Amino acid sequence: MAGSHTGSAALRSPLSGTGSTVSVLTATAIVVADMVGVGVFTSLGFQVTDIPSGFSILLLWIVGGIVALCGVFSYGELGAMFPRSSGEYNFLGRAYHPAFGFLAGWVSATVGFAAPVALAAMAFGEYGRAILPDAPPLVLAMGVVWLVSIVQLSGLRHSSTFQLIATILKVVLITAFLVSGFVIATPQPVSFVPSPPDLAYVLSAPFAISLVFVMYSFSGWNAATYIIGEMRLPERNVPRAMLFGTLIVLVFYVALNAVFLHSAPIDKLAGQLDVARISGSYIFGELGGRIVGAMICVGLISSISAMMWIGPRVMMTMGEDIPALRLFSRRSANGAPVYAILFQLAVASLMLFTRSFEAVLDFIQFALLFCSFFTVAGVIKLRITNPELPRPYRAWGYPVTPLVFLLVTAFMMYYLLTQRPLQSALGTLIMISGLLIYAIFRKRGDRPATEGPGRE
Repeated sequence: MAGSHTGSAALRSPLSGTGSTVSVLTATAIVVADMVGVGVFTSLGFQVTDIPSGFSILLLWIVGGIVALCGVFSYGELGAMFPRSSGEYNFLGRAYHPAFGFLAGWVSATVGFAAPVALAAMAFGEYGRAILPDAPPLVLAMGVVWLVSIVQLSGLRHSSTFQLIATILKVVLITAFLVSGFVIATPQPVSFVPSPPDLAYVLSAPFAISLVFVMYSFSGWNAATYIIGEMRLPERNVPRAMLFGTLIVLVFYVALNAVFLHSAPIDKLAGQLDVARISGSYIFGELGGRIVGAMICVGLISSISAMMWIGPRVMMTMGEDIPALRLFSRRSANGAPVYAILFQLAVASLMLFTRSFEAVLDFIQFALLFCSFFTVAGVIKLRITNPELPRPYRAWGYPVTPLVFLLVTAFMMYYLLTQRPLQSALGTLIMISGLLIYAIFRKRGDRPATEGPGRE
């Protein structure tokens, strides 16, 4: 199922000896947990400033979800074709060249997951003050990252149970918030039915720019591709987990924004970062801030857990391919890639102490979009160059769905290049550094095993 170690022709189960694999339910939980962070609770205030229309706002989130689904279909085809953990590292190495895969793996393994983990942990620290007002945010942030890492180090079975419980709790709390918002709150004069001005809003520049940030809130839909090697029946369950998870999040995102607009006046939300807290105060009164803070904190625990699970799998898979990184491929008796988890924990902790994660997040956005763009383009490339390859799952709506994803992702990259040229250039430098390191490994003979589409 998973790729072999360099120089070994024998295939073996990625979890031989661990006695545990990941169900489609747990994989779906990872997708939901990885997607639902703080983005949906903070972005509405900036959207309604230029788009003061209930219908247009909900359409914005629906469009974002549809684009994410277009990505899901393409990644599902690649995941079923090449069932190996590590996401883009695996896919780009198979579709193009091992150097391209290493570039994506380098970004993911070093900072691609550690920076979002640090950001989510810091948000946990800030929202946690609603419950523990005297606790320093940094202490709460470090505490949650270390706690989740200990769970991950305890093995796959405990990780699965923890992830499932944390995500179910997150879903229950968000559902309770939604029901309360529609039942308790005093309805605001906002309409979710299309009206003549909506066409102008939808075709406006603010709508297109808002879509960029909505897509960031949807990022994480590909989470299941990082743990393919640990899943039961990956050819069938990876596409299912991504599809179910993305559909659940799409429904939640549209419903949450509807509740925010239904419960609080638009002029009170416009330009505000903490729209969830404002909405909560209109629903629950003075306790609203604490209730929303607790809900977001629980949600962030499951997000951090998902990223601390899937991120180290990239370094682990690279360690299986590259002798210089072999240490990171080692698993405990319970199936945990111990050194890879400790490495990501160290990087995330360093970022928290130095507050460098915000800068790193700015730098890597372009690199992550770049890798996603070429991964989906790889589906089209392989259909043309290797039509004979077995495809247990074929991308639904091909070629329209991959093209929709490519167009929107290209627009997002253009937006970053024009609006944040320095950050995009630094992100490109991070990728180039990955190529240089790959060249050093290759010179030494440490060549990755993902040599092309036919290699299993």
